Amino acid sequence: MPSLPKDNAAMTLAGLNLIQQAMSIYDTDLRLVLCNRPFRDMFNLPSEHVTPGARFEDTIRFLVERGEYGEVPDIETSVASRVAQARTFAPHYMERTRANGRTISVEGSPLPQGGWITVYTDITRVRQQETLLRTRSEELSDKVLSYAEELSATNRQLEATITALEEAKHQLTETEARTRLTTEMMPAHIAHAGRDCVYDFSNRRLSLVMPRRPSDILGLTVEQALGPSAFAHVRPHLESALNGTPSVVEFTDEDSARRIRGAFTPETGADGQVAGVYILSMDVTEETQARAALQQTRRREIAAQITSGLAHDFSNLLTIILGSQSRLERLDLPDDARPLIKATLSAAHRGGELLNRIADITGAREWTPAPADLRAALSDLETLAAPALPDGITLEVFDCMTHGALMLDTGMLQDSLLNLILNARGACLGAGKSGKITLTVSAVQDTWMEFLLIDSGPGFSQSALDHALEPFFTTKGGEGSGLGLAMVYDMAKLAGGRVRIGNVPTGGAEVSLRLPLRRAPAPAPPGMVLLVEDSPDLRENIRAMLTSAGHSVIEAASVEEARAILSEVPGISLILSDLKLEGEATGIDLFDSLDAGAPTCLLMTSLPPEAPLHRTALTRTAVLRKPFTASHLAAFLTTEEARP
Repeated sequence: MPSLPKDNAAMTLAGLNLIQQAMSIYDTDLRLVLCNRPFRDMFNLPSEHVTPGARFEDTIRFLVERGEYGEVPDIETSVASRVAQARTFAPHYMERTRANGRTISVEGSPLPQGGWITVYTDITRVRQQETLLRTRSEELSDKVLSYAEELSATNRQLEATITALEEAKHQLTETEARTRLTTEMMPAHIAHAGRDCVYDFSNRRLSLVMPRRPSDILGLTVEQALGPSAFAHVRPHLESALNGTPSVVEFTDEDSARRIRGAFTPETGADGQVAGVYILSMDVTEETQARAALQQTRRREIAAQITSGLAHDFSNLLTIILGSQSRLERLDLPDDARPLIKATLSAAHRGGELLNRIADITGAREWTPAPADLRAALSDLETLAAPALPDGITLEVFDCMTHGALMLDTGMLQDSLLNLILNARGACLGAGKSGKITLTVSAVQDTWMEFLLIDSGPGFSQSALDHALEPFFTTKGGEGSGLGLAMVYDMAKLAGGRVRIGNVPTGGAEVSLRLPLRRAPAPAPPGMVLLVEDSPDLRENIRAMLTSAGHSVIEAASVEEARAILSEVPGISLILSDLKLEGEATGIDLFDSLDAGAPTCLLMTSLPPEAPLHRTALTRTAVLRKPFTASHLAAFLTTEEARP
């Protein structure tokens, strides 16, 4: 069946406007979906009663009050009765004489999706003909015949019109069903609200975008559906759209901890006035996390460019200072010069340590998550922290996570948590010789993994609350580098998370580190791997990594050798090939020569990402950068080999 044109709705309405009968379609909520021009003209209805979304009850009340149904002793009872009858959605046919003396027939039929379609026909002339036939049948027999013929023709036209209406109804039903199915498949909430901010359309996806919200929101206000907190964020933008200006907002939903983007587009009616607003809502939590990580990476690149030159010159100066002080230390100098030389050497060594810290915060290190056992990582953290904690300082770790293996950069995470623990130790020692440090790990709305560290020290000062996450800010005077919390902040941003600091009402400081909660994919089952690498040393090293993960390995050094092995050795489940191999053929040539049923082929290279061969390889399959560790290789195979 050929597809309907995009302007099918407009063409259908134009066709319905040409028929003589009036027609209206109301949905299950008794709101107007569609009507033609004769409907408006027959009952002389104002625009608010012929606009999609108009309530059937309001239109009936308008007609009753205007006297359409004659003298009515109780208007509200009459309106309620007609609305109750309409809600039965039963087929009906009736004829009635209007207050203006015209006679109409009313034929209603329910629709498959709910609601009904009604056709109104002016039969005044037909009734007049029938009366004339009864009173003057003998003397006007010729005219009766003529009228009968005309009535017959009229009936035939009416039958044709009814057939056309049935087809129009069928097409409207199919179009509505197709439109609703399409919108309900989208991973976003699409809705429409009138000027009263009441939803009259929804694709029932609000609960997907914003958990703990209802799916069926028709008849609810925006505030009722979203809740007071979320509505406070969107209200200015909703009002802006109702005033004719499109608006977009992003906010964090406190109830679900998700980042939501909402777009509000005004709906302008035929009279140029805003009749309502279209609303598009999306969950952009992962996009926001990725954007934050990219922004932080760019900041690191800029910081590295600015500090690298300074660090190089400072390193040269420190080398000169250290050399000069060492020579002075060997000279026969007065005793009171020895402490000065020692202090200068100590300061120079501390300057060298500071350079290393700067290199850590501005270097090219990235957040590289791999499947990790959080419980084991926390146990190792306690072991690392124990020697640095004096007898009076206790550390308690509470692991409330129940998610199994997670995607984490264990090294960076442990470095950051150890930094926080050492800062907390210093705060506790500053307040006395004893103290308590508590680290609690828990899930937040199944979206974040929160590491909450609380100490029993004096808490953060107002200055520290304002500046503690800035590089080089320290409250330790000459003893601190000011890079500890800044490095934690840097790590969190790289991972797409965040860091917040504050004070506990009962005393002490707290640091909340949130990272995206990512479950580790199921590990790929061990199998036979064809390792294609031209360097014997690298082959030996990578083979050891693969066998330690449970794989069996068969090796090749060139594309020709790899093809021969594939044709002769059954049971190979994966191909891992370097880009540059023996001979002129590359790993890309090997990939392109594989049949449709061949094993998955992954590539690896030491070439930079901007190299042409590397860029071409990325258009074929996943590429692993050299050098890599066993954990990096395992994570790469876990995430890539499982892909269809």
